[in-house]
Amino acid sequence: MIGYKADRDLSACKCSNLAHSSASPSPVKTRQSAHGARDWRPDVTPPASTHPLTASPFSNAAPLSFTSSNTTSYLVQCADPHSHGHAVRLLIERRYAWRGLHAGEPHHQQIRPDCITLVASSGEKVFGTITLRLDGPEGLLADTLYGDELAYYRQGKARLCELTRLAVDTHHNTKEVLGALFHLIYIHSRLIHGATAVIIEVHPRHASFYKRMLGFTEIGGEKACPRVNNAPAVLLHLDMHHVDKQVALLGGSGSCRARSLYAYFLSREEQDEVLAALTQGH
Repeated sequence: MIGYKADRDLSACKCSNLAHSSASPSPVKTRQSAHGARDWRPDVTPPASTHPLTASPFSNAAPLSFTSSNTTSYLVQCADPHSHGHAVRLLIERRYAWRGLHAGEPHHQQIRPDCITLVASSGEKVFGTITLRLDGPEGLLADTLYGDELAYYRQGKARLCELTRLAVDTHHNTKEVLGALFHLIYIHSRLIHGATAVIIEVHPRHASFYKRMLGFTEIGGEKACPRVNNAPAVLLHLDMHHVDKQVALLGGSGSCRARSLYAYFLSREEQDEVLAALTQGH
């Protein structure tokens, strides 16, 4: 749902060790791969239950520090409703209004055990956010319009998750910020919770970005979405096996020629460092 325009040296974007912003970075053991990046596939072990886990590893994790291509640093962390809630709401309202859309109600997803909201911030300024919802007994928000389409995938034993309320301030390099946000969403949904597919409702004029840059396909035709004042929406679907391959191929590659958002993802080593820290003690 965002207009993107950025080209730069990807090798300058790095993720530091997990650490609280007020403390010195502590060493995190990095797991080494016995295979080349192109041959790597994640070790995904879906939980025994088909319902979401009751606690999110992100909720107790320290912020991740990133350095962008223009050497500015920023943090990505799980949103705290008390300290981030107002800023997140204002960002979403501002970015949606800029595109002529109504943001609607937040549905209190950030305090649900099956949802996480990530925020990208610098100092006290929040400039990026996205919410992930895991499928469960209450279903997904997209079930309101696309229940039949989602039921088809559930019958095939798919473990679905849903992305909502994405907003990034275009004063920042949106591709870098989106790469960080989407990769952390991938780690949480795929590597920790075993999701096999992700779905998202988007405005039809924004669908091409998700198809071109991430590999989404359209599975639900245009309908009026009541959550954004009946603006048109289509339903997109992304198989996590495709994400696995693209992360292995392009993650951390630093390839400016790759017209893909996966080139802005973390490297395998950085991903393993984050995953080990998030799952420690769980």
